[in-house]
This record gives sequence, structure tokens and C-alpha cells, in this order.
Amino acid sequence: MKIQLVLPLFLSCILSLIVEFAAQGQTWEVYDNDYNLLRKIENGNLSYLGNSLRINTLNNNVSLLSQEYETFFTIKDTKLHQFLEPWVIVSKGEKLGALHEYGDMVFQPEFDHIESYFNLLLGKKGPMFYVYDRGTKQTQTFGPYESARLARNGQLIAKTPQGYLLPFSPEPDRMFLELTDVSGDVIISKEPTGYGLINRDGEYILDPIIDTLAFLGDNHFFAHDGNQYMLIKAQTNTADIKYTSYHRITMEDGALLEYIHGKLRRIMRKDGILLDIVGMTEVKITERGYYNVYFRDQKIGLLSPAGKWEVQPAANISRLLPGNQGLYGAWIGGKYGYVNSTGQVVIPAQFDDVKQFSEGLAATMSGFSWGFVNLNGDIVIPHRYDKTGDFFRGMAIVYQGGKANLIDKEGKELLPQFYDRISLTTDNYYLTEKNGKYGLVNPMGVEITAPVFDELRREEFDRILIRQNEKYGIMRENGDFSLPLYYTSILFDDTNRKILASHREPLQVEVPEDSRKKSTRKPK
Repeated sequence: MKIQLVLPLFLSCILSLIVEFAAQGQTWEVYDNDYNLLRKIENGNLSYLGNSLRINTLNNNVSLLSQEYETFFTIKDTKLHQFLEPWVIVSKGEKLGALHEYGDMVFQPEFDHIESYFNLLLGKKGPMFYVYDRGTKQTQTFGPYESARLARNGQLIAKTPQGYLLPFSPEPDRMFLELTDVSGDVIISKEPTGYGLINRDGEYILDPIIDTLAFLGDNHFFAHDGNQYMLIKAQTNTADIKYTSYHRITMEDGALLEYIHGKLRRIMRKDGILLDIVGMTEVKITERGYYNVYFRDQKIGLLSPAGKWEVQPAANISRLLPGNQGLYGAWIGGKYGYVNSTGQVVIPAQFDDVKQFSEGLAATMSGFSWGFVNLNGDIVIPHRYDKTGDFFRGMAIVYQGGKANLIDKEGKELLPQFYDRISLTTDNYYLTEKNGKYGLVNPMGVEITAPVFDELRREEFDRILIRQNEKYGIMRENGDFSLPLYYTSILFDDTNRKILASHREPLQVEVPEDSRKKSTRKPK
């Protein structure tokens, strides 16, 4: 149902002026978690609520509010630009300023660029750079530089026409050819003598004498120096050499391999040997970091990232896929089937593609269509879908004709129609989309609402923020409205366990035509 007022032209013009005036300030209703109205805030424009931050932006002023929503600090003639916790970035024309969420003004709005790193704030003004330290409450000036930025380990990396500098380090004038921050702990440096590692204090933990240095993740590095190959882990104040060898170690298609006397002998991991075995001819990384290991006797095995044989080396197989529930996809004679951990065929090779088992079912492709088989290889859901996901909590997402639905383990389609897209959320709900609108399905496959809203965000159980035609409301899990589609904005103050909803005088009230429930609460 949709109710709209048809207004005479002159009255529409008058009302548009009223709306323009009202845009400068709105009435906010403050509710508790049971939607009991506690108070009203007149003439406000609340724009952000954080753990310890409440902001009112009204008449080009930025005001910080207490937990009682009372102003305790205001910076005039500015706009809210960005929140980089704990810093509030404001703008005045093209210039930026910054204040701490507790109200300390750090940078006046006269900077070209501002970025942060925990308690450090970096501001750029022309070629000069200013760093404020929240701990010491002091600002230092650096430059001029071509550019500068805060690295992930807290150091300042500055670029000059001659090279790079680390102004925070014990040697601020030391010039580098390259500086690359690869993690929150270390920076890879390059000097004329080679590569090295620099820690958070700006000091070398690995001297710049290494010929090549590659980041492997998790503060692990692969290094080559002269005839020596090394696997290194960066610690706070030292570089721990986990493995060293004078035999050739190479990185091939993502696999770290060691050759002894020219023959492939070892598969390496970040800190040492993953597999040491003779007879290997080739190693290929497959899905999820697993290895297909090929041998001279024409056998192939599947090795896990932990170095365990998931499938023992077996003959007559060309490729193995990571599996689940004791079965693994295997490419045999031009088709896919499934083998067990010994390489014995359990489900004959008859499919054009396969996925791993989940909850006793696996998606398989025949021709150009997908269906599902059980652990015995029986087809329990016919091959009729263009694309499928894995089963999760008894349901799977399937696509047909470019549209999506949910099915159960019997193949029953759970939604009344196919939608443009369905996505599993982090809280195990399903977000549905159709023609740019959004809906929601609960973890049991029950549709809370069809995709009719312009915005939908689940805050917590029984509390779903919705927006349609610039009007906000709050929906319950059963489809009822806790707050109707009436408000211009809704904010959740989780620290105070309050809900703030703003509105102006209503010109129309809309109820979605496709919504099955009606409001249980009227606007105040």
C-alpha cells in the first residue's frame, strides 16, 4: 500500500522551501532498546556514532557530543570529512583539519592531506609534513619532500629526488634506493649493497647485503645471497634464519622448491622443509594451497599445506583436488570422479567438473549443468542448474538462467522466485537482490522480506535497518516494523544502547507493496 498526497503547484513550491529550511536541522527521537521514546533532540544533524564519539553537523559546524548528546566541543565553519578512529577529519573548503574524538584540536583546517597510524597523525601542507604524536602531545615538522606516508610498521617513509628516507629512524638522513613496507613489523630496504630488513624502531635486523629478498607472508622471507639460499623470519629485534642451503631453491608458480644436484628433491614451506622425497618430477599448487606432486613412475599424490598426504601417490590420475569427508575430486581419462585417501576410485569418473563434499553432498557438472551427488555417487539433485554453491546448514545457493534461489538437500527451491543474486552474510543470513533492491532470508531458509528495499542492514537479532525512497525504518525478524518507514535517518548508539531516529514533518508515508507485514508502531 502506498499513500501519496497530490498537491497544488503553489503549495508544492512552499513545501519545498520548508523542506530546504528543515534540512539544516532535524528532530531526533531517542529510543531505548524496547523502542520506548526517552527524549527528543531538536534542530540536530547527527552524522556519526562510534564507541566514544557522537557528532552533530549543523549550519557548517562540527560539534562533539557527550553520551547525553550535549555539545562539549565545536569547530565552526567546517564540515565532517572522514573518521579515522580516533581522529575526526574536518574540511574547510579544500583544506583539511583534524581533532581527537575527545575534543583535542590537533591540526587546524589548512592541510592538503591527512592520514593516521594509531596515535600518530600525518598532515601534508605543500612540500612540508607535520606529525602529531598523541602520546607526547607534540607536533614535529619534516621536509620538504616530494611525498611522505606512514608505513604499516609506524615508520615515516619520505621520498626525495635523490631517494628515500626514514625520518623517524636513528639515521634520518640515510638514503635508500627503495623502501617497501610489507607488514606491520618490517620494511624491506634496498641499498647499493643489497636488500635488508628494518624493524619498527627504524633499525636494521638484517643488514642490506642480500642479493634477493621476497616476502612470503607472516613475516617470512625467501632470500638469496651469493651461493646461499635462506628462509628467514623477522622478529622484533632480529632476523631468525629458519633454513639455509647451498642447493638451489626456486619459486615456481607459487611453490617453493629445492633442487639437489639438479633434481627436484624438496617442497619447502616458509620455515623449512615440507616434503623431502626422491622421484618427484613436478609440483603444482592447486586450490587452498594444496600440492599436486608428480613422480617419475607416473603417480600423483595430493599433499596438504601442512605436509600430510591427503591422497597417497597413485597411478592413472592426472589431477587431484582438495576434498572433504574422505573423498577427493580426481581427473581420470578426461573426466572427473572421486577417489579416497589411498587413490582408489570410489565414484567413477563421469563428470565434467566437480566440487568437494559438504554435508554429504557434492556439486557435479554434466555437460553445462550442475547437480548434486551423495557419498555413494547417486544423483540426488538433477543436473539442471547453471551454477551452485556448497551446502551449508542444509541449504545451497543455486543459479538458473542467471537468477539465484536457495535449495534444501532434497532439491526443493525455498524461495517463491529466483532473484538476481543471493549472498551468504557473516551471520549466516542470506541477502537477496532483485532490480537493485534488497531482501533477507534467515538461517533456516525462511524469507523475512522479499527484495523491495533500497538498503537493508541487519544490526542484531530482531533489528534490521531498512530504507526505501529515502525513508528509514527498523524491521523485526518476523517482518513486522519496530519503527515504520518514516525517518530520514536512523543511528544506533551501541555504547548507550540507544536508537536515534530523525524526521521532519511528513509529506507522505509509504508502506512497501511487497511487504507482507504492517507497522506495529506509529510515528511520534
